[in-house]
Amino acid sequence: MKKTKRNSVLIVLVFIIALAVGAFTAVKGLGKNEIGAAKNIILGLDLAGGVSITYEIVEDNPSQQEIDDTVKRLQLRVDEYSTDGVVYKEGANRISIEIPGVTDANAILEELGKPGALEFVDEENYQKMISGEEYEVELSGSDIKNAAAGINSQSAITEYVVELVFNDAGTEKFAQATGDNIGKSIYIIYDGEVVSAPVVQEMIPSGSAQIDGMEDLEEAERLAQTIRIGALPLTLQELRSNVVGATLGQDALSTTLKAGAIGIAVVAVIMVVVYLLPGVVSVLALCAYVVLTLLCLNGFNASLTLPGLAGIVLSIGMAVDANVVIFTRIKEEIGAGNGVKAAIDAGFDKALSAILDSNITTLIAAFVLYFMGTGTIKGFALTLGIGIALSMFTALFITKNLLKALYNLGLRNPKLYGYKKDVKATDYVKFSRIAYIISFIAIAAGLIALPIFKGKTGSALNFNLEFTGGTSMTVNFENYYDLETAEAEILPVIAEAADISEARVQVQNVQGTNEIVFKTSELSVSQRDAVENALRTNFKVTEFGIENISSTISGEMQKNAILSVAIATILMLIYIAIRFDDVKFGAAAVFALLHDVLVVFAIYSIGRLSVGNTFIACMLTIVGYSINATIIIFDRIRENITVMKSKGENYEHIVNTSISQTFTRTIYSSLTTFVTVFVLYIMGVVAIKEFALTLMAGIVCGAYSSVCITGPLWLMLKNKFGKKDQGKKKITKKASKKA
Repeated sequence: MKKTKRNSVLIVLVFIIALAVGAFTAVKGLGKNEIGAAKNIILGLDLAGGVSITYEIVEDNPSQQEIDDTVKRLQLRVDEYSTDGVVYKEGANRISIEIPGVTDANAILEELGKPGALEFVDEENYQKMISGEEYEVELSGSDIKNAAAGINSQSAITEYVVELVFNDAGTEKFAQATGDNIGKSIYIIYDGEVVSAPVVQEMIPSGSAQIDGMEDLEEAERLAQTIRIGALPLTLQELRSNVVGATLGQDALSTTLKAGAIGIAVVAVIMVVVYLLPGVVSVLALCAYVVLTLLCLNGFNASLTLPGLAGIVLSIGMAVDANVVIFTRIKEEIGAGNGVKAAIDAGFDKALSAILDSNITTLIAAFVLYFMGTGTIKGFALTLGIGIALSMFTALFITKNLLKALYNLGLRNPKLYGYKKDVKATDYVKFSRIAYIISFIAIAAGLIALPIFKGKTGSALNFNLEFTGGTSMTVNFENYYDLETAEAEILPVIAEAADISEARVQVQNVQGTNEIVFKTSELSVSQRDAVENALRTNFKVTEFGIENISSTISGEMQKNAILSVAIATILMLIYIAIRFDDVKFGAAAVFALLHDVLVVFAIYSIGRLSVGNTFIACMLTIVGYSINATIIIFDRIRENITVMKSKGENYEHIVNTSISQTFTRTIYSSLTTFVTVFVLYIMGVVAIKEFALTLMAGIVCGAYSSVCITGPLWLMLKNKFGKKDQGKKKITKKASKKA
């Protein structure tokens, strides 16, 4: 006994020390470089402010060398604006750029898109160029086939050179240029600056030449790269760009963090009030969960985006879900007359399979989102996935060991843990007929709204830029303008600056702020720049953000959206069918998921909410989350079949009993998640409000479908396609104590 207590004290002390060290690391960091500090977490552009842009290479089948050189060239340009900027290849023929913390965004976008000009001019034309006169070019970048750094093998000493190779047209031009300028310099000019001025020694008709006089191989490589880059025939076409003001990003970060803190506090109170001592332990585990999440984001160098931050807030509510399942089991075991120690062991053992199954299905949705999503949606999927993994760890390891340690230290009174008496088996199967009608009406209303809005507005759904393409400008004014004033005073300025019709611009006020969103068809970089300059000249503008998406990429997003939902649903069906060894469980779960998706879709349809990438993230999150409660109920049905069937009970009574036994778990689990998302909706920025609103609807819908639809639906499939049920036909008033 002394050894058990000593080990328990050690467990508590190790936890406290580890939590304190982790919290200190997350707040202050370790060492001079403050390793692990939360402030070092990389912020996405939507939180830090800055510019992101994706280009598509127009030419077919560019070589890897051409693409690599283009990436290097763009990186050199980006480095002039920010050392934190990154350029990377995306897919087979796209290049993406992210530059945080910059201000003159439109100028940057315009500069990055320039192909660059490489020119060879003789001394006479060089003098004309610097004098501002018209001049002739001997060769251009398109005449160069290749340029490479090397060492002159013919020289007695080490001599670094750049070897040039010309194409057929360039060979002829270069022969003429060198023949006319023997003893003179030919100036190599890139983007208006001289990068080299070698002296011509002789006429060179062979189509290849050397530039010598390099100090080292690094200088030779720089010159060769500049010439190669200037010679690229690649043309870059803007697919999408996003400009976020730093103030807007910081406001989003601040308000979302506050929402998360309040959400944690409310969830902590609920857990302590409902589950007593285990609730206190779950709060400690939740603190560990938050610290671990911050450290993991740092360790993985994950870029934290606004949707990603929302994913963390959402996963806070989900983090206590496993604890709710375990603690409800413990209360049931104590209510059935078992001792506290046996109840704790049984609670964790019986809840394990349900916790694993429910979280793995949510992870499936997160993985699909990550691999098929783009931009900020990847950030949401990453933080959601990290949150799910950490929530299982904290519940199954930290909570379990702390709870057992406190028991061994003397906290053994059953009143500290609560108890749950046998529940009355409500006839959910009978009510399911009404539930089916309610659901049918809700889904039908959403579908009927589609052709109605199509006739009124020309679009069945309120697609945003990600699905339609176009330009959106979010402008924060120092003064407030209502919609009427904005349309009368600001709209004409935008239309004139962009040289477009006023009818092409939509105006939307952002409630509770001085922000106004202007949406129109796709504008060029010069048009966007003109609009920003006009607004800043005529009005007091504090922040200016722009998002531009071409119709090409918006069409791809629509296809990926449909495909991602389909893939996630199929993978979940396969997993559930394998785990429950009965395809009817999988079929019932997928029907319920389809129900939840269609009900939330009806909210988007009727409420005219914005449909884009966050819509897909919302749908897949709902799919992953709502199946949690379904799996908990299915797990209890599977367990009760082995116990109650031997007593002659029929499947209908087993379903009603199982739903009744898990009802409080469904309510409390949904409540904790709903609270965190609700706080996010109340306090969050506009960009996240619609996301939070539909998540709340999905949480409520998921709880409703799990209780009222999935179990009865499984029963219907079981009776139709399974063996004939020979059990008792009556419904007893009490659920089995052993269940």
